[in-house]
Amino acid sequence: MTLDDLLAREAIRDLVARYTAAGDRLRVDEFVACFTDDAVIESERVAPDRLFRYEGRAAIRAWQERWLAGDGGTHGATFVRHHLSTSRIDLTGPDVASGRTYWAAWTDIGPDHAGYYLDSFRRVDGEWLIAHRRVRLDWEAEGSLFKAAVANAQG
Repeated sequence: MTLDDLLAREAIRDLVARYTAAGDRLRVDEFVACFTDDAVIESERVAPDRLFRYEGRAAIRAWQERWLAGDGGTHGATFVRHHLSTSRIDLTGPDVASGRTYWAAWTDIGPDHAGYYLDSFRRVDGEWLIAHRRVRLDWEAEGSLFKAAVANAQG
C-alpha cells in the first residue's frame, strides 16, 4: 500500500462521514456536494412502497429539500444519528473505488433501523465523491420512525 492509497482511503472515509453528518442535520448543500453530477442513490431490501432511486444532483437535492420541508409528514423524530462502523474501501483504479460501510440509525425511540451502504466512488478534479450509493436495509424497529418517511419524501 502506498501513501497515495492511504490518502485516498482517508479522503473517502471523510466523504462518508460528511455525507452522514449532512444527512442527519439536513444540510442539503453539504449533502449534495458529496455526489458526482451523475450520481445515483437508491434503496434495496425495503418494501416496494419505500423503494427509491434518484439520479443526478438535481434529483438528490429535490429529495433532500422535501425531507427538510417535512413534506408528507416525513417523520416524527426530533433527532436522527447514523452511526457508522465497519468500512471497507477497495481502490480499483487511480480515480475509482468501491466500499461497504455498515450503519445503525438512532432516533427518539432508540435503535430505529440499520443496514449498510454499497458504494462506488470516483475522484473528480482531485476530490473523492459518491458516484453510486445503494442503501441496503437489514433491520428496522417495529416502531421505526422511518417506516413511512422514505415514501412520504418521494414527492
